Amino acid sequence: MVYNELDNRNNIVTLGPIIHNQNVVDDLKSKGVYPVELSEVREGQTVIIRSHGVGKAVYDTLDKLGAEVVDATCPFVTKIHNIAKERSADGYTVFIAGDKSHPEVQGIMGHCTGECFVFENCDEFENLVKNRDFSSKKLAILAQTTYNKNMWKDCVPLFRKYLPQAEICETICNATNIRQNEAEELAQKADLMVIVGGRHSSNTHKLKAICEKHCKCVLVETADELKKLGLDLSGARFIGISAGASTPGYIIKEVQDTMSELLNNVDNTVDEEFNLEAIDKTLKKIYPGAKVEGTVESVNDTEVIVDIGTKHTGYVSLNELTDDPTKKPSDIVSVGDTIELIVIKTSDTDGTVLLSKKRVDAVKSFQKIKDAAESGEILEGVVTNVVKGGVLVSSDGVKVFVPASQAAPRRDYDLNELLKQTVKFKILEVNDAKQRAVGSVRAVAREEKAAAQSKFFETAVPGTEMEGVVKSITDYGVFVDLGGVDGLVRRADLSWNRIKHPSDVVSIGDKVTVTIKDIDPETKKVSLTYKKDSENPWEIFVNNYKEGQDVKATIVSITSFGAFAQIIDGIDGLIHISQIANQRVNNVADILAVGDVVDCRITEIDSEKKRISLSRRALLDDEDESAE
Repeated sequence: MVYNELDNRNNIVTLGPIIHNQNVVDDLKSKGVYPVELSEVREGQTVIIRSHGVGKAVYDTLDKLGAEVVDATCPFVTKIHNIAKERSADGYTVFIAGDKSHPEVQGIMGHCTGECFVFENCDEFENLVKNRDFSSKKLAILAQTTYNKNMWKDCVPLFRKYLPQAEICETICNATNIRQNEAEELAQKADLMVIVGGRHSSNTHKLKAICEKHCKCVLVETADELKKLGLDLSGARFIGISAGASTPGYIIKEVQDTMSELLNNVDNTVDEEFNLEAIDKTLKKIYPGAKVEGTVESVNDTEVIVDIGTKHTGYVSLNELTDDPTKKPSDIVSVGDTIELIVIKTSDTDGTVLLSKKRVDAVKSFQKIKDAAESGEILEGVVTNVVKGGVLVSSDGVKVFVPASQAAPRRDYDLNELLKQTVKFKILEVNDAKQRAVGSVRAVAREEKAAAQSKFFETAVPGTEMEGVVKSITDYGVFVDLGGVDGLVRRADLSWNRIKHPSDVVSIGDKVTVTIKDIDPETKKVSLTYKKDSENPWEIFVNNYKEGQDVKATIVSITSFGAFAQIIDGIDGLIHISQIANQRVNNVADILAVGDVVDCRITEIDSEKKRISLSRRALLDDEDESAE
């Protein structure tokens, strides 16, 4: 789970060593993942809870710290947590068989809300209960998953003797049980047992304790320790090797190879069966993070199957071949190709190994990222994930973290809108040790905007027609993005017609054609007009109407001195109170109302002042003359 998280998150830590094996812990440190104490966790970190599990209080603390939690607690341990929590809630007193200082036991205790006791062996249990009265209490007895099975068997009669009403829960891990049985079976036949595993591993120490009852037994963390022990192997006819649950297969293989070397030094005639090819293939150095070479055996629409030279069948899924959603596996590899891969996950039970090509490509591409950080080169990538605090951009297989402040064009922007979008970015920071990079999309946008502004002010002149996008709307006008430069279209320059608000004419996001009215080179302010000369109502009017012409007009407003009537859109004429009727008019509203369509005559056109006089009376006088 830790190796899988490396590609998806930044700033990963484990709450204590992820497993009790120093080789694995050191390998993770080399990739930037360090074990920390709870007090060292900081906001924004991704905290991985190891297989031993933790108590409820630890989850609460991590939540308050704002850390993102990846829970890798072993399912068998989680089962014990649930039993402890449920029994405690029902008023049970809980007894736990195990090492009180072991993190797994501490985690179990952390889920007990009532009374609980820990005992390490049968003597401790007997001393704990024989002088106390538990007869009136509900009791439950649990065991640490890696507890010694033989010791548990010895304790069960004591449980029934002293606490007959107790519920005895079988919680020793089945895998641990099987491993202990097999190791004991080997030890009963062997002259020497070599136990491989971490010195802080509880189940490894229990294996040694079980085996040394039957033969000489040594515990080593690495193959190098075997040489330092100076073992006398001259009398050993049968040597057994077993390992703790957290010991990687490749370390077991190295121990086996070293045993071969030591035996060769004792007797050049080595049992051929000790180096069986099947063992060699089974224990080849295959572990998460290992680099291997594979030959493509088959390709389908979702994955590639490869031979990596072990007993495993290798699978490379499409999303571990490429981040490009438009490509199929057959676009990338063909049958017979030899490709470099990184191990993601192995399963000896299923005989499979999950592999990644894109992670190898990412390693190769990381140098390009480092070079771009030094040169300031602009890179391109696809936004693949929205994570806490920003987005991940994949560029040639490398995932670059772009903080929200460097990814979004504005503060209220929804980062999910960037998903699967191709973006340009620059590298701000590179952490070589952690193989991490931080980038900025906005840095490129700022540079492009600055370049566009410089070019604009060098070339643009009043009267130039340009394409733009409406960026924002105010009561007094509209701001249009001309491509790095914003210009203002004032309300009066939006339309030849009367408008209540600029939003009556355009909307945010509209593509518009505007004309530059004025440029202030000092303040960098640009004035624009959206009105077209060809749409100027006055020009339309003077080209189509003349004095003495009779027209139909619509009353648009009433005043004390007359009424304004619209002849065409944007052009009104005044019907003076004296020209409304052929008799005296004291109140215009007695004769006309807004919305009335009236016949009138154009009596005057003042082109200089753009004023038009209309007369309704002139037509009425004509009617009177005709009547006479």
